[in-house]
Amino acid sequence: MKWTKKHLLSIEELTREEIDFIIDNAFSFKDILLRPIKKVPALRGKTVVNLFFEPSTRTLISFSLAEKHLSADSVNVSTKTSSVMKGESLLDTAKNIESMKTDMVVIRHSSPGAAKFLSERINSNVVNAGDGTHEHPTQALLDFMTIKEIYKDLKNLKVLILGDILHSRVARSLIWGFLKYDTKVTLCAPPTLMPLYLNDFDVKIEYDIDKAIQDKDVVYILRMQLERQEKGLFPSLREYVKEFSMTYERYLRIKDKSIIMHPGPINRGVELDGNVADSEKSVILDQVTNGVAVRMAILYLLNGGKNE
Repeated sequence: MKWTKKHLLSIEELTREEIDFIIDNAFSFKDILLRPIKKVPALRGKTVVNLFFEPSTRTLISFSLAEKHLSADSVNVSTKTSSVMKGESLLDTAKNIESMKTDMVVIRHSSPGAAKFLSERINSNVVNAGDGTHEHPTQALLDFMTIKEIYKDLKNLKVLILGDILHSRVARSLIWGFLKYDTKVTLCAPPTLMPLYLNDFDVKIEYDIDKAIQDKDVVYILRMQLERQEKGLFPSLREYVKEFSMTYERYLRIKDKSIIMHPGPINRGVELDGNVADSEKSVILDQVTNGVAVRMAILYLLNGGKNE
């Protein structure tokens, strides 16, 4: 197929064929990451600005590496070092950056819809690196790639998404994508961390983790986003660990061929035991590697899928 989209804003707007196309390209770029010299000229002469209004380590490094491997010139702009601290709006910041003749903007912002807002007002390609609690499309794409490496196809897999679903943009992107593949999705969280929008999705809701983990091919554990939470959503972290954490005891009861996933960063001892994170069923580090390949594929396709 031929890629036609100018921006990458959400999983919701992608077709299953487009998701497959991105992942197929990502597998090709992963081969490049295994070479001694991890560089191709696909974005030579192009300038990419990583505009991050929220703290980030893994996602920012992943995009930066992807840009460097594609031979792009990249600039990282964070809130602490930008005019936003002086009261400048998102639009003014973006327009000033674009006036410097940039080609692509990768944006992370605390407001849902920020990436779409930007894409409608500047000429550069826009990539959503996470917008509030709305979506995190590149994370979901690297997760789908990781699952495909193990299972080849997502159709009819049994997937459990466990944890702080209410505040998770990753969960929203995953649900949109899994449903396009007819994946059987179960969600497990405290009732106070289960959002109302789930009524619009064909997913199973379970509040008992010991029932939820049975017969699952993928156990996807979400980070507890304490920085986004209001007080009173659950009694204490100790209570959460007791009722919803992937302890090592629970890990021993999941299927032998199950895989453990986590978008990072991990709160060891909270949403999962450290031994679970480091176990043979964990593919968390594979997710990190695949993140660079997926982001290379996205930038490549937005550039027209050709070398300049």
